[in-house]
Amino acid sequence: MHPTGIDHLVLTVHDLEATCGFYGDALGATVITFGPEDRTALQFDEQKINLHEAGAEFDPHARSPTPGSGDFCLLVEPPIEALADRLGEHDIEIVDGPVEKHGARGSMRSVYVRDPDGNLVELAAYEETD
Repeated sequence: MHPTGIDHLVLTVHDLEATCGFYGDALGATVITFGPEDRTALQFDEQKINLHEAGAEFDPHARSPTPGSGDFCLLVEPPIEALADRLGEHDIEIVDGPVEKHGARGSMRSVYVRDPDGNLVELAAYEETD
């Protein structure tokens, strides 16, 4: 076996509406509904984040699903400095950045924010090379 990438991950959240507003309105994700149970997910190009509401998780799920325990990185289009204006328009505080980081493919610039549940979300753009 040789894993080739990540298709989706799952976040357990307190409030689906607040989460969809943060990721959809502020960060530009597409909010989708899927499956016979009308589940909710956040679509980012070819990846997605499935959402489970705390106390009503879909089986199977993590042993101890907990809102606010996530720490992950979303790729955004450069320049990363342009994010500050968009985040400010949505009253989203930048926790750290822009800072230089090293991602799976090399050097990138990142800013860190927290979503409504307190998950740490890194927003990163790979540095353009000439």
